[in-house]
Amino acid sequence: MVDMYQLELKLSESFVSVSKRKRPKGQLLKWIGNKYRHAEIIANLFPEEYNRYIEPFVGTGAVLATLAPHRGIAGDILKPLINFWNLVKTNSYKLYEYYKKVISQYNLNPKETYDLIRKRYNTNPNPYDLLIISRTCYGGVIRFTKEGKISTPVGPHKPISPETFKKRLLEWSKRIQNTIFLCQSFEKTMELVEEGDIVYCDPPYIDSQSILYGSQSFNFNELIDVIYECKKKGAKIILSIDGKKKSGKRTIELKIPKGIFERIYYLDCGCSMLKRFQCKGEIMLGEEVADRLMLTW
Repeated sequence: MVDMYQLELKLSESFVSVSKRKRPKGQLLKWIGNKYRHAEIIANLFPEEYNRYIEPFVGTGAVLATLAPHRGIAGDILKPLINFWNLVKTNSYKLYEYYKKVISQYNLNPKETYDLIRKRYNTNPNPYDLLIISRTCYGGVIRFTKEGKISTPVGPHKPISPETFKKRLLEWSKRIQNTIFLCQSFEKTMELVEEGDIVYCDPPYIDSQSILYGSQSFNFNELIDVIYECKKKGAKIILSIDGKKKSGKRTIELKIPKGIFERIYYLDCGCSMLKRFQCKGEIMLGEEVADRLMLTW
């Protein structure tokens, strides 16, 4: 077994050029921390042959859509998010019509429309307004308060056009047809893991969890325990988690027992959007970050 504490490999973007699994042409949800940029790298680390693909923190679904599994299970505790994915899968036209209507209004009066949508979502969380907020909020930084309400202000960018969104929607819908979406905890989703399954975990990151997710309950050590149990069942798991910050000068410490992970990679993620958001959009020097990928095989 490789000692992961002595092995630090850096995955290059050139890996994508030889990948077989290709990501969709454009994102559906704009959300900080999403894995769209590195989705091909992550998806192609998994073996070609597998039983089922399981993702207990589906988020924006970038790795899921890149893999386009023949059998998949995706979970998340955010109900509007799971409802969104079920709409993409079964009623994408309804999402498109809503997006076209609201974005037309938004383009006429961005801030007033955004504030109205955010207020509506915070009163009645729903997949339609979650979509609009993700496409129009500042930098995709969807930040929740301790009460579970979205607090991010409107962004300065112009959202993608309805026709562009429609094209993306059709492609993503095809890629997720064989996936079941479940609103539940990661523990319940990972209870379903069997021998031969492949699992991708992209949980709230340790260093930014309280900033982005408010009072959301998440215990990293519990996740590690569950990953170990899944490994013993014969599944292969990839974990994305905090890596390096301050342009490599600071490594986020993870107290993980040996014997769970065999390999570790670092992925360059560029300048921290969260830090830029906190500093009101200023370009930050020396704030490049790198995500850590940890593999159980």
